[in-house]
Amino acid sequence: MLIFSVFKTLTDQEVTVELKNDLSIVGTLKSVDQFLNIKLENIRVLDEERHPHMVAVKNCFIRGSVVRYVQLPKAAVDTQLLEDATRRESSNQSKR
Repeated sequence: MLIFSVFKTLTDQEVTVELKNDLSIVGTLKSVDQFLNIKLENIRVLDEERHPHMVAVKNCFIRGSVVRYVQLPKAAVDTQLLEDATRRESSNQSKR
């Protein structure tokens, strides 16, 4: 569950979540669970003309199965640490 661990370190960071229905939401990541369900606060929609019903929404819960992409802040991701963890996880699975 490497991806889950990465998301847990990004709490209180601003992320952009693109859903499978082409809705993109920017907000502060408050929590994520093992199913990659995401809770965002202080959200805003990138295309308000296409989704006017979302303008009044301030907080949301997003089911992990409807997420297409999550854009992370570049400064918040330690790529070296992520590469090392990926190598360790890969070697542990190959030993099984």
